[in-house]
Amino acid sequence: MSSPERTELLVLAGVLTADQAARTVSGILAVQRPDGAIPWFRRHHLDPWDHTEAAMALDVAGEHEAATRAYDWLARHQNEDGSWYAAYHDGDPGDVTDRGRESNFVAYVAVGVWHHYLSTGDDAFLDRMWPCVYAAIEWVLRLQQPGGQIGWKREDDGTPVDDALLTGSSSIHHALRCALAIAEQREEPQPDWELAVGALRHAIRRHPERFLDKNRYSMDWYYPVLGGALRGAEAKDRIEADWEKFVVPGLGVRCVVPNPWVTGGESAELALALWAMGESDRALTILQDIQHLRDPRTGLYWTGYVFEDRAVWPEELTTWTAGSVLLAVAALGGDEATCQVFGGGLLPSGVEPDCCA
Repeated sequence: MSSPERTELLVLAGVLTADQAARTVSGILAVQRPDGAIPWFRRHHLDPWDHTEAAMALDVAGEHEAATRAYDWLARHQNEDGSWYAAYHDGDPGDVTDRGRESNFVAYVAVGVWHHYLSTGDDAFLDRMWPCVYAAIEWVLRLQQPGGQIGWKREDDGTPVDDALLTGSSSIHHALRCALAIAEQREEPQPDWELAVGALRHAIRRHPERFLDKNRYSMDWYYPVLGGALRGAEAKDRIEADWEKFVVPGLGVRCVVPNPWVTGGESAELALALWAMGESDRALTILQDIQHLRDPRTGLYWTGYVFEDRAVWPEELTTWTAGSVLLAVAALGGDEATCQVFGGGLLPSGVEPDCCA
C-alpha cells in the first residue's frame, strides 16, 4: 500500500486524509498490470486516455516508477502510424476490443508525458518518449479540418470520421500545447503545431457550429475551459451560463441532461476547470460533494450515482475516476507539475488566425 508519507500533499479538508489518499493510490496500483497497463478495472478494458489520466495520478502521489511503466506500455504498443486503438481488454495489447482510433485518445499522451517530466525532471524519459509523442501528434493533426476542428477518429479500415467533438477537440487543444512544451524543452521547434493549435482554439472559441451538437453533455460545457481554450471572462461566462443545468448541489455534476445521474469523473474535472479559473472554493465544494462515491475498502470511486433511485450505477470502481479526483486535489494543493499542466499559464499558446472568419 502506498504510504501516507507520500500522499501528504494530497490532504484536502472534507475530501482526503493522508491515509485515504494512500488507499486511493494503492487502489490504482492494485489494478495496474505488471507490464504497466492500467485498465478501468481488472478484466475490463483499457483506453489510452484514461490509462494516461491514471498514470498522472500516480505521479502526483510520488509513484513515479509505476507511472513510468504506464508510459512505457504506450510506447511499446503504439501502432506504426502513431495511433493506439480505442480499447484493449484488461490492457492486453493482443486483445483489442475496439479497433477504432480516436483522436483525443491518441493526443493525450503528450499531456501525461509533460506532466511526468515536470514531476520528475527525467530528461532521459523525455528523450525516450519524444518519438512516441511526435508520431501521435502528427497522426492527430492529419484529422484536422479546414475550420481548425479535429475529426473524431479513424475507423479500423482507416476511413476518417471528419465530424468533430467539442470535448475531444478541447482535450486535443490541451495536448497540443503540452506537445509544444515538450518540443521547446528539446529545442525542436514545431511551427506547424503552433498554427494547428491556434486554428483549433479559434474554432473552439468562435465557431460552435463546427462541432457536433452535444450540449446535453456536461463535458461539452466545461471542457473548453479545462482544455485551456477559454480563460478569463469567456470561461466564467460559459460556466455560469449552465451551472444550474449540470450541477446538483450536494451530489456532484450530471453527466448528461436530463438524466438524474451524477458522475465522479465529470465532477472532478469540473473542479479542475474551476481551479484553473481561480475559483478554488467552488472547486473544493464539488470535490467534497462527491465523496459519497468513495469506496472506503478500496479507496476507489464509483463511476456514478442515480439520485432518483438512490443507487450506485454502474457498479464499477474505475481507476480513471480515482485519477481525476487525485489530480483535482493535487491542483488545489499546489502540486507544481499539476498546476503547470492544468493552469496552462506557462504552456505555449500557438498562433491564432488573424481573421475573424
